[in-house]
Amino acid sequence: MLLEMKGAAVNYGRVTAIRDISISVSDGSVVTIIGGNGAGKTTTLRAMSGLVRLSAGEIHFNGERIDDLPADRIVAKGMAHVPEGRRIFPDLTVEENLRTGAFLRRDKAAVNADLDKVFSRFPRLKERRVQSARTMSGGEQQMLAIGRALMSDPKILLMDEPSMGLAPVIVEEIALIIEELSTQGMTVVLVEQNAELALELADYAYVLETGNMALEGPAKELHDNEHVRAAYLGI
Repeated sequence: MLLEMKGAAVNYGRVTAIRDISISVSDGSVVTIIGGNGAGKTTTLRAMSGLVRLSAGEIHFNGERIDDLPADRIVAKGMAHVPEGRRIFPDLTVEENLRTGAFLRRDKAAVNADLDKVFSRFPRLKERRVQSARTMSGGEQQMLAIGRALMSDPKILLMDEPSMGLAPVIVEEIALIIEELSTQGMTVVLVEQNAELALELADYAYVLETGNMALEGPAKELHDNEHVRAAYLGI
């Protein structure tokens, strides 16, 4: 198993954000975490990548316990996080943003080769490589955030609400990007408010409700689950 979260809990002061959460992600799979606002989805991702500390439980990545490591060490081990709201650097150019994703890497030739791969995957970023990131559309900024994460040469990609605030046609484009990454062997953990999209893209799914694990199973089975259909798919 590439990534395992076991009995994880996170507290913000006296408030418990998640409790007793266990998630397993096999190499090469797409795993989604769905749930309503405040369910604990973003906290779960942030715990995986070291941005918040566990109050209880463990996280293991590639056979090593990582929940006591700082976020930069976790990045160096092969985990990249595409945060909610994209969090690009608005005053840097597109290329400068992308290169920040490789700040821990020392092989300049490999970094330049990966930059070329990102530009090949996202032609619009190549067209705008010297353009200030703040002048780009929301969809272009999301592509930039994904490209920046890929520049760290990750084994696993954590994606938090990549479709948020985007037009339907751009959402379809982001979905195709995730499918392509999966086809090429990238492991993805996807948090999505758009449960229909998430369950279409994923192999396995977890449903969080008010910080607790409510359901889990193959994505196709959860898509047909009556509770999921009523609560999250509007059916």
